[in-house]
Amino acid sequence: MNRELSELFREKNITTKKITIKKDVRIIDTGSKKLVIKKREKDQSKLFAYLLSRSFDFFPKILYKTDNYDIYEYIKDVDIPREERALDIIKLTTLLHRKTTFHKDVDEDYYKEIYENIVNKINYLENYYNDIAEIIEREEYMSPSNYLFIRNISRVFQALNYSKYNIEKWYKIIDEKKRIRVVNIHNNLSLEHYLVGEKPCFISWKYSKRDMPIYDLIKLYKRYYANLDFCELLRNYEIPYPLLPEEKLLLVSLISIPERIEFNESEYNLCLKIKKFYDYLNSTEKFISDYFPEKQKEPIVK
Repeated sequence: MNRELSELFREKNITTKKITIKKDVRIIDTGSKKLVIKKREKDQSKLFAYLLSRSFDFFPKILYKTDNYDIYEYIKDVDIPREERALDIIKLTTLLHRKTTFHKDVDEDYYKEIYENIVNKINYLENYYNDIAEIIEREEYMSPSNYLFIRNISRVFQALNYSKYNIEKWYKIIDEKKRIRVVNIHNNLSLEHYLVGEKPCFISWKYSKRDMPIYDLIKLYKRYYANLDFCELLRNYEIPYPLLPEEKLLLVSLISIPERIEFNESEYNLCLKIKKFYDYLNSTEKFISDYFPEKQKEPIVK
């Protein structure tokens, strides 16, 4: 333990029986209780004070602070099934969003920047995958990974066209609005960042910020689209906190954009990556068609 922490422990008369290192934290067993030490990347005090002012206290308590470290209470997690944990996360996320909702005044440049960033990303990926397709199609003997990619290439352009279609619709709806609904998003939701102790709790708040609520949902979706029923999760989110029409359009547009594949790995790893890439596109199309049935009538280029 470094000098800074040692001085704090002497000042607070804290004894150290055992130290356990887990990822980026140290768990200190004092004999009577446990403490969690984490190097401060971002001061959480103002955020936690704000959340408390909004009657949201589902985060670990900071017990002590030094110049560079925060010492938190230790929360002993309870082992619960993945599906139940995910449902609890959604319910707590809904509460966080409800408690911190406010409407922010914005000008047209705010929406224009979002629109242009997404359109530029779509156009870049269209050009990138067109170039990749041309290179692969010139090969006399395709590798397994290139064959796997090129035989399903239409799915990539279908997803990009669908995303572009929805972002255009979003921009037409949002262009005349002068206010936007924003919340305090956690911005790092995962099964590991939710603990069930005496009360449920979100940890790892370092990326938290004020933004549109859909960004928490998108991050959770991209992490667990293959393992969780997102139709059920989103239904539970929307019962107390319905998404606005423009928020749904932006969500659909963003999750439809495929990632950029780097074709510079071993053949085996590349095949796995491409399979996961297409699994995401297929799962996302199914999720959208199941949860937003009205979107089945929208044009999708095959």
